[in-house]
Amino acid sequence: MPANQPVRIDVVSDVVCPWCFIGKHRLEAALKLKPDIAVEVHWRPYFLNDWIPREGIAREDYLTKKFGSVERYGPIAKRVGAAAAAEGLVYASDKMKRQPNTLDCHRLIHWADAAGKAAEMKQKLMDLYFTAGADLTDRDTLVKAAVSVGLDADKTRADLDGDKDVATIEQEAQSAKEAGIEGVPCFIFGGKFAVSGAQSPEHLAEAIERMASAEAAE
Repeated sequence: MPANQPVRIDVVSDVVCPWCFIGKHRLEAALKLKPDIAVEVHWRPYFLNDWIPREGIAREDYLTKKFGSVERYGPIAKRVGAAAAAEGLVYASDKMKRQPNTLDCHRLIHWADAAGKAAEMKQKLMDLYFTAGADLTDRDTLVKAAVSVGLDADKTRADLDGDKDVATIEQEAQSAKEAGIEGVPCFIFGGKFAVSGAQSPEHLAEAIERMASAEAAE
């Protein structure tokens, strides 16, 4: 393998997965631990809740369906909030009023990728949802998010109103599940081995180094 070839990391995740929110931050910390290793990160779609309709549903209805009641989610929210805070992130579960279908979010990330802005787009959407409690099914919210990373407002709105790349995103998300990915985030290194869950920066850094060493030996 050429010495300058970067280690490929495919991150399978969803923008409404709190551990994906935390996991993205930990991956970025891991990259700083290995500054001499070149990497190429690709953000892959996953539907944590593929049963939610395109227009989304009330957050209370979602929590009731998934956890039995809003109250039963309380202790989980506290644990997630504490883990997020330890990373310098804000998980404001009290601000979330709508549980979105994330197909359009993944489309935005896909379109931003063409401009090298996929990570920035993903972060913007997760910040909007987890920290600001924004409705990620709202067209104006999505268009403003797209504009914030440099996408064109009118084109983005028109594309969102159509079916552009819907089949692509759905097929890729389905392929992840068919590959056996049942929990996210899932970090795939060089297409050869995977690390599941929001692992520590040190653990992810070790995986990066292991993959770099293996590829250098080829």
